[in-house]
Amino acid sequence: MSRLVVHVDMDAFYASIEVRDQPELAEKPVAVIVPGRRGVVMTANYVARSFGVHSALPVHLARRRCPGIVLIPQRMDHYRAVSAQIHDIFSRYTEIIEPLALDEAYLDMTQEGRTLAQAEEIARAIQSDILAETGLTCSAGVSVNKFLAKHASGMKKPAGLTVIAPEAVDALLASLPVEEFYGVGPVIAGKLQAQGIHTGADLRARSLEDVRAILGSGKLAPRLYELARGVDERPVEAHREAKSIGVEQTFERDLTTREEVLAHLPEITAAVEARLAKRGYLGRTVVLKLRYEDGTRVTRHRTREEPFSKADELEQAAAEVLTPELIQGHRVRLLGVSVVNLSPRAAP
Repeated sequence: MSRLVVHVDMDAFYASIEVRDQPELAEKPVAVIVPGRRGVVMTANYVARSFGVHSALPVHLARRRCPGIVLIPQRMDHYRAVSAQIHDIFSRYTEIIEPLALDEAYLDMTQEGRTLAQAEEIARAIQSDILAETGLTCSAGVSVNKFLAKHASGMKKPAGLTVIAPEAVDALLASLPVEEFYGVGPVIAGKLQAQGIHTGADLRARSLEDVRAILGSGKLAPRLYELARGVDERPVEAHREAKSIGVEQTFERDLTTREEVLAHLPEITAAVEARLAKRGYLGRTVVLKLRYEDGTRVTRHRTREEPFSKADELEQAAAEVLTPELIQGHRVRLLGVSVVNLSPRAAP
């Protein structure tokens, strides 16, 4: 029995809630922010996005890019309440719901005899229910696996619905840029492009051994090899919980001193704070990650009884474990900060 997956992604969720609640903002650029000395954008509406304002952007840069922007401090309790409404709607149509954040989820619609067209009808009904009951729009994707469904939901934003049928998969993936494949960030994309792999067709033309030679012996090479052929066996996992939330930054110029590394911590930890808030978590352990120019990776962590949530707390913990010997004699290519030992904010 072929799997049927719907991916639902709310459109500029937090900003859309604020505009819904304050209709006079409808035509204005709006961003929801994590306030503070190093405030960052959590999300922006589509007017603000046209000016280059996006999530994790420092507030001072948002103001510079869009001088008339309306900045609204986040109201996470309110957003969680709206998210609960939306998940109640999901549960009318399936019991197998995998939330990725407050504003998006996978829904398994697989049933004996159910067709792709019927899954599309359900996705449209979900969109209609969400609009009628919350006043918000969402985009949806329907296909035969998670990768294709998530890709489809982003093809016609906002308020769009896209179906990727099995017979359309080969042509779509052949032209898909490698950076749009699941698990491919800027660094991995650069490695693939340096070897002449720019699209799914290029990726499909290489053997698994070729891809492993480029990306190493981990899980990514076989996963990309399969995704390029439209294969994604990951099930929709009901009530999936996040294990870690973090941000990494790769530098064009290697960092060689502890002071240089410390200078990048505020921006990274502010982005981590925004992600924690967006997904509704706190965490008891902060993990600092460094990758040197030779590919060697090291991590250090700090755990405490009171959960971390604020950027300044994360920055302090990361700075404490960033000892001078971690930098001495090394060139730092990548810096990351993540939070583990997570718990929902409502029940830390």
